[in-house]
Amino acid sequence: MAKLSQDDLLAQFEEMTLIELSEFVKAFEEKFDVTAAAAVAVAGPAAGAPAAEAAAEQDEFDVILTGAGDKKIQVIKVVRELTSLGLKEAKDLVDGTPKPVVEKVAKDVAEKAAESLKAAGASVEVK
Repeated sequence: MAKLSQDDLLAQFEEMTLIELSEFVKAFEEKFDVTAAAAVAVAGPAAGAPAAEAAAEQDEFDVILTGAGDKKIQVIKVVRELTSLGLKEAKDLVDGTPKPVVEKVAKDVAEKAAESLKAAGASVEVK
């Protein structure tokens, strides 16, 4: 296998969705027994008091689908884009609201997922 340059890797990551990238990071962390947040934790104590406040902030969020609205088919399509669920599973998730769509993701990923679902007409809650 040819070794990829840093630019090649970044080009590949640019083509990934946020969910795919999040899944990649989890797989990378498991494979190499590392944590992506470790670099932040090491740099944190040097910052002083504001670092203590940042550590208390929630860093994992869940996007909960609370209602499908009147555009149920659009919501099912968005759920399928955000997850790796098939059509039946996505439909069951939308029918069984309230249900989590994505769990334990970064704030920006959760916000983008919530925006996508709201744009499709769904009611969403981020916890």
